[in-house]
Amino acid sequence: MQTVSFRNRNWDVAGHLYLPENFDKAKKYAAIVCVHPGSSVKEQTAGLYANRLAKGGLIALAFDASFQGESGGEPRFLEDPATRVEDIRCAVDFLTTLEFVDNDRIGALGVCAGGGYAANASISEKRIKAIATVVATNASRAYKESDPEEMLKAVAQQRTAEANGAERRINNWIPNSVREAKQAGMEELDLMEAIDYYRTPRGQHPNSSNKLLFTSMDNLIMFDAFHLADYFLTQPLLIIIGDKVGAFGSYRDGFDLYNKAASGNKKIYTVKGAGHYDLYDQPKATNEALEQIIPFFQENL
Repeated sequence: MQTVSFRNRNWDVAGHLYLPENFDKAKKYAAIVCVHPGSSVKEQTAGLYANRLAKGGLIALAFDASFQGESGGEPRFLEDPATRVEDIRCAVDFLTTLEFVDNDRIGALGVCAGGGYAANASISEKRIKAIATVVATNASRAYKESDPEEMLKAVAQQRTAEANGAERRINNWIPNSVREAKQAGMEELDLMEAIDYYRTPRGQHPNSSNKLLFTSMDNLIMFDAFHLADYFLTQPLLIIIGDKVGAFGSYRDGFDLYNKAASGNKKIYTVKGAGHYDLYDQPKATNEALEQIIPFFQENL
């Protein structure tokens, strides 16, 4: 694995480039952009998948989203869907500069919100020749189910306050502990698993801060990751979901993407007995997913 960086506008995006065993820089390889979930960083599930893709003979690039982790950009902790998609385009730009990458064999893989971003990028970014998603979620659908009108009013009030000198409002993505969640009456399957992954030694990383700039919420509500997929998402597509269904909605979103995509070569694969976060790092679930993903990219790139 190599530490790399590339530019998005006027800041650096921090990445890890995973190389196959017995890598030969004189050869040309297929390469995959690996896109992490919201609140995540490259060292977590995106890095896990990137490492395994490299073991399957593919170049893989995992990176921190702009404004987050080790990447640059201000304001910090902003989750801006348009910039997340532009990060992917810039990652493709970077891959095309590497002499050992075959520019006609670049793919994308995204997990959770990263799956939605990867799908959205692929709708218009035709240098991406094949796409795989793992428990992909559509931010627009998810946030529109939780009183979006009131949230938009709250964002408007906060922007006015900040324009007049108030400090930026930073929220947690998720509660910091199961106890905190239970005290707030938030005992839902996916949320409990999110806490177990992000806020315990299981998946916790110091660069994954659990901080979200509150004024990001209007962009998240308005961003439909699958917009125009029925017209322009024509590349080969593999969608991985789990059948333990929680409130985050990746099971529904997986079928929504599958049904919408214009691709003539598309497949949805269900990992039996797996929940959303099992497909982040649990060996049985991730191994089964990768048994589909690696051959998919090998065959379509």
